Amino acid sequence: MGWDGDDLAGQMEEVFERQQAAADARANRGTSSVEERARSARFESLRLNRSRVMTQLAAATNPAHRAMLESALKSINDQMAE
Repeated sequence: MGWDGDDLAGQMEEVFERQQAAADARANRGTSSVEERARSARFESLRLNRSRVMTQLAAATNPAHRAMLESALKSINDQMAE
């Protein structure tokens, strides 16, 4: 039950990220370079990976598995911040 609030926060963050990505796409429509499109694709990939890891983390019960997922989530968050 403790993950309900975390799950909701994660879902809200995902919605915000999708809205931000859509706004960025609208602002750059037709003017994006190859590098910008590659960066956008990389960010989308990281966002999807983050979502997958968060879903797995919510269901994980083994402490070692949870630690591995938390480490993966931190790594993804760090990459998204760049």
